[in-house]
Amino acid sequence: MKLKPLQDRVIVKQQEAEEKTASGILLPDAAKEKPTKGKVIAAGPGKLSEKGKPMELSVRVGDVVWYGKYSGNDVEVNNEKFVILRESEILGILE
Repeated sequence: MKLKPLQDRVIVKQQEAEEKTASGILLPDAAKEKPTKGKVIAAGPGKLSEKGKPMELSVRVGDVVWYGKYSGNDVEVNNEKFVILRESEILGILE
């Protein structure tokens, strides 16, 4: 991939939207919610400290993270959908 995040940003590959409910009802495209979970595929070097050195991010490539429904910016590269988020927009890491 040729997309590289800057500073404290991460690139997340969204998981697919749920196709059906827990009770087995198939959802039409209009009823599907935007995914809020995905896998980190790239991370920037971190925000710069007051001394000009990058501060390490708390997420790593390969982590599965949760983020807000309206967080980040959606981008499409080579027909694949990604979300670019700031580290502060990530709600949690799935362990």
